[in-house]
Amino acid sequence: MAVDRSDGRRGIGTLVRDLADGSATLVRDEVKLARTEVAAAAHGLAMGTALVATGGVLALLGGLSLLAGVILLIGDQWLPRDLYWVGALLVVAVSGGIALLFLRRGLSLLSPSALAPDQTVATLKEDKEWLKQRMTSGATSN
Repeated sequence: MAVDRSDGRRGIGTLVRDLADGSATLVRDEVKLARTEVAAAAHGLAMGTALVATGGVLALLGGLSLLAGVILLIGDQWLPRDLYWVGALLVVAVSGGIALLFLRRGLSLLSPSALAPDQTVATLKEDKEWLKQRMTSGATSN
């Protein structure tokens, strides 16, 4: 059934083709956006893991030799009657606080909210509404 194109109306075939072309382009763009967001999430995952590992290694290896020296220094220089355990307690509190800062920062980068593809979900909702409007508007829209 042909429609006179001079009054701005388009035929059903043209509308279906336009909708199919627009939908295909939309799907390609959404896939591209999803890939970008997944890559960003993977980068955040890698960075978070590296920070957690770095914090753990520094807290363990670097801390062991340094802490032994600091404990001996505190026990010899500032504490009466060789109370090395008090020096050890002070050193553990300080080094534990530093390690906790590294771990919290790394774990925040690994949280599910940091890894969720928020933009993709939002644009998919917008696309759904756009498709609904296109489907319900009929042959009178351009």
